[in-house]
Amino acid sequence: MRTAEITRNTKETKIYVSLNLDDYSTIDIDTGIGFFDHMLNAFAKHGRFGLVVKADGDLDVDPHHTTEDVGIVIGECFKQALGDKAGIERFGTAFVPLDETLSRVVVDLSGRAYLVFEAEFDNPKLGGYDTEVTQDFFQAIAFAGEFNLHATVLYGRNTHHKIETLFKALGRALRAAVNLNTDVKGIPSTKGVI
Repeated sequence: MRTAEITRNTKETKIYVSLNLDDYSTIDIDTGIGFFDHMLNAFAKHGRFGLVVKADGDLDVDPHHTTEDVGIVIGECFKQALGDKAGIERFGTAFVPLDETLSRVVVDLSGRAYLVFEAEFDNPKLGGYDTEVTQDFFQAIAFAGEFNLHATVLYGRNTHHKIETLFKALGRALRAAVNLNTDVKGIPSTKGVI
C-alpha cells in the first residue's frame, strides 16, 4: 500500500496527516477552519485518497499558518507515499465545473516544484478562511511534494465555487497522476529517475 504518515510541530502549528493513495475509505479532516475542512474533504473525496488531517494552529492570529502548514505536510505525504514513482502515470489533468465556474488543474509529478496559479477572488473571506491563502496552500503542497502544479480558474463569479473547483480539480488531477499503469515500465522519465 502506498501510504504516508507525518507529524509536523512548530511554534505556530501542530499538524498530523495520514495519506493513503489506494484506499479512500477513511477521510477525517479537522483543521479548526470550517471552509478549509470542506475543501480538504472535497479534495480527498474527488481524488479518491484516504486522508486524515488534524491541525492545531494559531487561529487567534489568522488562518495563514495553519493552511500553509497543512499544505506542506500533505505535499510531504504525497512525496513519501509515491516512493520512486515507478509505474505511475505521472501527469494528470482535470477540468471541474460548479454552476457558473470552471477550473482546470494540471500536474506533473516531476520531482521539480513549480506553481502557476491564475485565480482572482472577489470575496476576501469565507467564514474564518482568508481566500488569498488558497494560493499559499497550492504553493505549499506543490513545493513540499516536488511537483509542477498549474491551477487556473477559467471563468466564474462566486468565490466559494472558484475555490471549490480548484480543490476538486487538484484532487482529480493528482488521482490521474498517481494511478498505477501496468503499461508503464519502471520510472516514467527518460532520465530514469524522477
